[in-house]
Amino acid sequence: MERLWTSGGTEQNKALVEQLQHYGVIRSTKVAEVMEKIDRGSFVPDGNPPYVDSPMQIGYNATISAPHMHATCLELLKENLQPGMHVLDVGSGTGYLTACFALMVGPQGRVVGIEHIPELGASSIENIQKTPAASLLKEGSLSIHVGDGRLGWPESSPYDAIHVGAAATEIPQPLIDQLKPGGRMVIPVGNIFQDLEVVDKNLDGSISIHSETSVRYVPLTSRDAQLRGY
Repeated sequence: MERLWTSGGTEQNKALVEQLQHYGVIRSTKVAEVMEKIDRGSFVPDGNPPYVDSPMQIGYNATISAPHMHATCLELLKENLQPGMHVLDVGSGTGYLTACFALMVGPQGRVVGIEHIPELGASSIENIQKTPAASLLKEGSLSIHVGDGRLGWPESSPYDAIHVGAAATEIPQPLIDQLKPGGRMVIPVGNIFQDLEVVDKNLDGSISIHSETSVRYVPLTSRDAQLRGY
């Protein structure tokens, strides 16, 4: 996706959030507040400009999404990120959105990040420990696990919200199964051409899907394929 603005004026996290509000990407106070509290600078590898609206390489053929994509996903999921709700973050990467989710659902909620690269899982815990979500990690309402995110994490299911941070060729059935009735999943789907799809599980268990926007994510694949460069 094209950058919404040039990198010159956004040197700090608060300024970045204000820019996203100005361009209408952040529309709610709730999302603005959590993105101000969780500083992107704690999650972007050293040597990269953290407050530019662009994805960044984080090693192991993985990326941290651009801030406007984080904001878009938080806005799409915010009604399913109420205090006490359960959230699954598939391909949790740096842990940025995982930390945002944890602050939104609070200590009575449950947030599970799943990452299949062990080194990224370990570094994400270090990143989260620098943020206000550190206490939730310590208390156990937020946890990071190493595993194949395409299989979900059944033991904390069903989930009110599922976020998938890599593009699937099709929506994995285990993730649909682990979505609570009334729950919502946001997942990029496609190969060369991808759409950010919003999957709602209705109260009767039926599924409604709509495409929100065109996107470009790394593939949701096996650990070996990712390390080989897909």
